[in-house]
Formats: sequence, C-alpha cells, structure tokens
Amino acid sequence: MPETLIFSIVSVESSVVLSWSSMIVVQLPTLLSWLRTDGASTLLQMSAPLVELASLASRLSAEATSALVPVKPPALELLVGVSEQPPSATVRATPPTMAARENTDQSLRESDLATLAGEIEVCRRCERLVRWREQVAREKRAAFADQTYWGRPLPGFGDPAARIAVLGLAPAAHGGNRTGRVFTGDRSGDVLFASLHRCGFAAIPTSVTADDGQRLTGARMAAAVRCAPPVNKPEVSERDACAPWLHAELAFVAGSLRVIVCLGGFAWDAAWAAMRAAGFTLPRPKPKFGHGAEVTLAVPPGYGGGRWLLLGCYHPSQQNTFTGRVTPAMLDDVFMTARERAEE
Repeated sequence: MPETLIFSIVSVESSVVLSWSSMIVVQLPTLLSWLRTDGASTLLQMSAPLVELASLASRLSAEATSALVPVKPPALELLVGVSEQPPSATVRATPPTMAARENTDQSLRESDLATLAGEIEVCRRCERLVRWREQVAREKRAAFADQTYWGRPLPGFGDPAARIAVLGLAPAAHGGNRTGRVFTGDRSGDVLFASLHRCGFAAIPTSVTADDGQRLTGARMAAAVRCAPPVNKPEVSERDACAPWLHAELAFVAGSLRVIVCLGGFAWDAAWAAMRAAGFTLPRPKPKFGHGAEVTLAVPPGYGGGRWLLLGCYHPSQQNTFTGRVTPAMLDDVFMTARERAEE
C-alpha cells in the first residue's frame, strides 16, 4: 500500500470522509496488517497521521452506525411516527377499539404499556427540551454529582388497570429527569405520593428513586410533557408534540379508567386536547380549570363507552405548597373524591 494513500485519507475533506467512512473502517484492519509487515520501515514517519486516522475512523464508525440504524420506530398502530413528525402531527383520527379492554388479560395490557414506554423513552421531537434535559444530565446538581441522571423522556407509571389517572405538568430537572420516574425525587412528588398513600393508592408515602419499591394500585400517573423543560415551563407547542403519547396511554387504560385528575391548568388543557383528538364530544365553551372543578364526559364507544370525570386540582408544586395555595388536606379531598367517583 503506497504511503501517499494513507496521508490522502487523513487529509481528505470532512464531507468526503463521511461519505466513505464505512470503507475506511473496513480497510483499517488491512492497513494495520500492512504496517506489521511491509510498512514497518515507514512506521515512525507515519505514526502521527495514523493515530489521527485511527481516532477519526473510530468516531466515524460510531457516526455511521448511528446514521444507518434509525431511531426505534413506533410499534403501536395508533401512533404516526411520533419521534419523526413535526409538532403539529397527531395520532390517527380513528383510535384502536378499546371496547373489550376491560376484559383483556392484564399481562397483555402491561406488554402494550411497556412497548409504549420504550417508544416514549427514545423520543427526540422537541429540540429545546432535548438540549435542556441532556445538559442538566451532564452538569448535574452538586447534591447529585455522584448519580447517573436519566436524561430522557418519562413514560407513565402505575397500575395498568387504573381507574384513576393523575396528569401532571412535566418532569423536574433534578427530579424525574434524574430518577427516571415521574414525580420521583422532588418535593412535588413528596407531597403527591404522601397523599396518594393516605388515600389508598400508593404502597409507601415516599417516592425517592425508581427502585424504592413504590407501587400504585388503581391509579396511574403521567406528565403532559414528558421531558424536563427549562425553568419548569414547557411551551404549548411542546405539549402538543407530546399529545400522541398521552392519547396512546389513555387508550391502553381506557377500559378501566373512570377519573382523570389534572394537576394544574396546563394538565387540564392537555387532557382536553387529548380527548378531543380521541373523538370525545366536548362541551363548549371549555369549562375553566379550578381546584375541585368537575366535568363529566361521555366516552366514545371505541374507548369502552360510559363516562369519565375530569377533576381539577392545584399542582403540588413547591411554590403552591409553601404558600398554602394547596395543602395536604386539599389533595386528600380531591383524591378521595376521585376514589368515590371511580367506584360508582
């Protein structure tokens, strides 16, 4: 192999290198074999460019692999390329029939939700959120410097046969974005899970890590926006981009679901948009959000029929709990109402 060929590979323009990266990686073993035999006399002279070539080949191999292997596509028929579509994309107008979901074997429902969770976790639709969640995961808070942050979108958590859904705003940067579970590892979660425990939904009154043994019975929770947003303020376009995930999750628990508790006005609006996309007939004008606000909605046959109750609750944010806007007793009242109405 001529010496000049090796130097030309090293110095070629980046665009050409990217086009021929696979060839370079393939030829590298042959190149090294040549160096061990006929090229020994030129090894010292060529050491610097070869080191550069090896580094370049390794990097380009990773890039080529990433480019050739697409992001895991949605495996669920009701999703339309959520990870690849623009923010305006929505699920198909006709969702899968859920009328028989009440009698579906729970293991199948868990499998459906596990597949959905895998799709959510690889979503990269919102550039602003992807940059922020990953920046936080790299830089970390000093108190958690020794921990590996999750740094990805969060799927729902809880009972696959839930009668009550709890819908929040978005993961906290150093809470769910760190622990990998919604409302886990932050003060909002401390207050929320304590109330859920008192009301008989949560196995333990705390939610510290994803492997702490917490379990929800009869309830399931999710966030309207699945990634941690800067200053905890997601944009409406990001809520809309996440809407297909919420739509899908509600579809999988539709057969058992009776009540949706919306933690804050943002979650109230997100639930409203998801139900509109699912074909619900919604009252006009839209009822205003408020603590204890109730709206009863007829459920389309494709979602099992019957009625769902949309129930408003102030978000147990640190600001709301510190100022007394929402108290533990107020949360308990909402969740006990939800329990009673779900059992009617």
